[in-house]
Amino acid sequence: METLVWVVHLLTAVVLIGLVLMQHGKGADMGAAFGTGSAGSLFGSSGSANFLSRSTAVAAALFFVTSLSLTYIYSHPAQQQGVMDKVNPVAAPATPAAPAANTADDSKSRDIPK
Repeated sequence: METLVWVVHLLTAVVLIGLVLMQHGKGADMGAAFGTGSAGSLFGSSGSANFLSRSTAVAAALFFVTSLSLTYIYSHPAQQQGVMDKVNPVAAPATPAAPAANTADDSKSRDIPK
């Protein structure tokens, strides 16, 4: 899921950059008055401005949503669901107990030849 959001986010960023660069600034209106305008373009004289403006708004909204999605994904990390994650870790080996102290005399309890 995270990879899909990253791919959509990067593609939206590239599309948004392209749409912003294709738009004319406010100074371009003066050029249209001298015959270099877009009256004969594919979208008509004002159609391209509306189309590019709406496309830019949609791309910006999608970029905003993917940015918020990535923020949410990274602020709430998913817990691991692997098989080995459910196994309890092995406890440290117990230290052997000290041998019990012998109160009887060792020489009497052993058969030591004299």
